[in-house]
Amino acid sequence: MTTPVLQSHIAGRWIGADPAQTLKSAVNGNPVAATHAESLDFAEAVDHARRVGGPKLLKLDFQQRAARLRALAKYLSERKEQLYAISAHTGATRADSWIDIEGGSGTLSAYAGVGGNELPSGNVVHEGPVLPLSKQGGFAATHILVPRGGVAVHINAFNFPIWGLLEKLAPTFLAGMPCIAKPATATSYLTEAMVRLVIESGLLPEGALQLVIGGTGDLLDRLQGNDIVTFTGSADTAARLRLHPNLVRHSVPFNAEADSLNGAILAPDVGPDDEEFDLFVKEVAREMTVKAGQKCTAIRRAIVPRRHLDAVATKLRERLAKVVVGDPALQAVRMGALASQAQVADVTERVAQLRGVASLVTDASGFAPLGDGVAEGAFFAPTLLLCDKPFDSDAVHDIEAFGPVSTLMAYDDASGIDEALALAARGRGSLVGTLVTKTPAIAARAIPQAAAWHGRLLVLDREAAVESTGHGSPLPLLKHGGPGRAGGGEELGGIRAVAHYLQRTAVQGSPTMLAAVTGEYVRGATRIETGVHPFRRHFEDLQVGESLLTHRRTVGEADIVAFGGISGDFFYMHFDAVAAKASPFGKRIAHGYFVLSAAAGLFVSPAEGPVLANYGLDTLRFVKPVGIGDTIRARLTCKRKIDRNKNGPDGVGQGVVAWDVEVTNQDDELVASYDILTLVAKRG
Repeated sequence: MTTPVLQSHIAGRWIGADPAQTLKSAVNGNPVAATHAESLDFAEAVDHARRVGGPKLLKLDFQQRAARLRALAKYLSERKEQLYAISAHTGATRADSWIDIEGGSGTLSAYAGVGGNELPSGNVVHEGPVLPLSKQGGFAATHILVPRGGVAVHINAFNFPIWGLLEKLAPTFLAGMPCIAKPATATSYLTEAMVRLVIESGLLPEGALQLVIGGTGDLLDRLQGNDIVTFTGSADTAARLRLHPNLVRHSVPFNAEADSLNGAILAPDVGPDDEEFDLFVKEVAREMTVKAGQKCTAIRRAIVPRRHLDAVATKLRERLAKVVVGDPALQAVRMGALASQAQVADVTERVAQLRGVASLVTDASGFAPLGDGVAEGAFFAPTLLLCDKPFDSDAVHDIEAFGPVSTLMAYDDASGIDEALALAARGRGSLVGTLVTKTPAIAARAIPQAAAWHGRLLVLDREAAVESTGHGSPLPLLKHGGPGRAGGGEELGGIRAVAHYLQRTAVQGSPTMLAAVTGEYVRGATRIETGVHPFRRHFEDLQVGESLLTHRRTVGEADIVAFGGISGDFFYMHFDAVAAKASPFGKRIAHGYFVLSAAAGLFVSPAEGPVLANYGLDTLRFVKPVGIGDTIRARLTCKRKIDRNKNGPDGVGQGVVAWDVEVTNQDDELVASYDILTLVAKRG
């Protein structure tokens, strides 16, 4: 049977026919695919991304790109079984593959939500706030985020062939930046299968995603200052790429997410009879065996009080002994293989180095993976080591065996948790750390100290354990990355990740010019007075800056009494004249929420019309008190329009409009300021 040849997707076409390196199944050693021998023209790839991919992406706005991501997530999810079948060759169990395959499509969905909920229509993000730079208000400044106009090069690791690419693609695509993805060769056959589905979907504009199978050649030599390089993999490789002469010469942003010696700490308040003790053992064992320990977030150092060292070692050894290793196709198997024989050799070498300073807790003498043909597979037994004197050894804090390997470390807890925190810091920067404790005061003391050396921290107790996503699970809306050895970079984190692929620029000018640039009304800018109440206009017809100045209303004592009766708010400042007179305000004042309600009564157009619902209020500030006898009025201005490309239950399109509201008194002094969000119908 002929081994299929993988292909790169460059400049809109698939390239590759002649076989080069054979990639073997991690389960049985049989050939799965071969890389292609043809060399790639990276000048063509970069040019295609700049000339074709970038412009096509920017013909869509943030909202439209978010909709494409949502559709792509659905498309891949509907075809996931094709990917599961291929993923088995990587040595992953069904549960392992779920993290990669459905975790990948789930990340696309999450970023579709981020784009739909947090980004505007158009391709300019007004980051704000607007800062006045002059006394009269005619000169101001703000910050905007815009697409960089460059190319993103994503270099990924072998352990998550799908999620690793999609978690980078999602914010890159949302930001309007074309990307060239280079997966690790060992498992690139799974990435290639996924990218074929992406291309076949037709949901991405041409040039938005290109795939490189094999080496990157002179790709990095062709990048410029508006490009970006991201890398996931070893700390050593990250350090080498970071110093690439062309990246340094052009100050090309480089983001690394590197493997780190992540730790889990069992706090001194937890003993063998506590539920948290078992949670600690379970978490360490799970992180050793999920994906056969091939996770950049896996627990490599389990830090426990010396008095509980034997108890933890015994429970972990017993738990690991029950893990069935073998062919993931077998129902009984709970841990599969490493990605390749090369990985087996690497892990074996590193365990041997660690054995110089640590003793072996587990016994692999009878290790026999289940399944036919597994003798040629890349299996490795779960291996637990113990370092009794971790402060006397650098190796346990420097050497990472990227497989099902973890080292127990003892700390003396006579002074509390300080020694444990010092051991965690010896890793010189980690993606994630876990603290298992049942005492809030310990968490309050330890987490701020640990945070200096960790990108993410999990505090695990019996309450959190019910729904915890676990130590090793990066989430789309949380930052993924860490300081020092972990690469010093940052991925994911919701809107933060999108901002990494945008250029932040300060803009100065008049409020009118700032409004024109940002696409948002800025106070002090020229307003549009049409004579038509803005609430009477459909979404398409409404203009940013369209404004209404309402009639006036004088606040009387009856208003305050009636609002207190309705709301149940009888705060002394509203009803006790003596106490109110002694206050800084010197008089009774109206409820702040009455002022909001009265303002709504002033600007609302009550008849049926395009405004469907008011579903939010932002940036509320009560600037100045309103007393009995004061007269208020409101200024309502269309601040921002967001077309989310959605229809209501009646099939009529809808958009979101943010309105700037200024409530002033008889002296034209601002008394309340806020934004309201409304759902507005299109003409249909």
